[in-house]
Amino acid sequence: MLGINFVDIFSSFMVLFAVIDITGSIPIIIELKQKHGKIEATKATLVATGTLFAFLFIGKGILGIFGVDIESFAIAGSFILLFLALEMILGIELFKSDDNDATGASIVPLAFPMIAGAGSITSLLSLKAEYSTINISIALILNMVLVFVVLKNTSFVERVLGQGGIMILKKVFGIILLAIAIKLFVANTGIHLSHV
Repeated sequence: MLGINFVDIFSSFMVLFAVIDITGSIPIIIELKQKHGKIEATKATLVATGTLFAFLFIGKGILGIFGVDIESFAIAGSFILLFLALEMILGIELFKSDDNDATGASIVPLAFPMIAGAGSITSLLSLKAEYSTINISIALILNMVLVFVVLKNTSFVERVLGQGGIMILKKVFGIILLAIAIKLFVANTGIHLSHV
């Protein structure tokens, strides 16, 4: 069975599910959809899947070509998350809409860094040290199927929540996203907030 282990697949799936946290990103996805007109679920899922599989198989070598380490990559991702959080909290526009590409948000910031971000990439590299590639690959594919389903059904969630519910969730998740961005930045710069 090519070394398939269902316990390892489940363990890998849960780690990736927690890190990607696509269900917790629903308010952010709705915000991007309202701003850009629509989100291409297939495009975002394929780009994120391709990115994650590339890092699973090639890993640090990809970044090494450009002389970039995982920490620097994580810091870059933290800035994008920071700007996205500020948009949600303050109601300002930092990611400018391109009228010629209404689905631009499907790539940045949705596919990267929200889905295929530094957290999920570093998690994949960590999982590879513990589990076989085939088991991690299956867990990753299952997560990407879930991501696709959530992205495809944001309109339904939007209708259920209504404008008021979306506004409240947007502010709350904006603050959470801001905290995640700061944590990602601090963890990869070696800054200890208690010493600042």
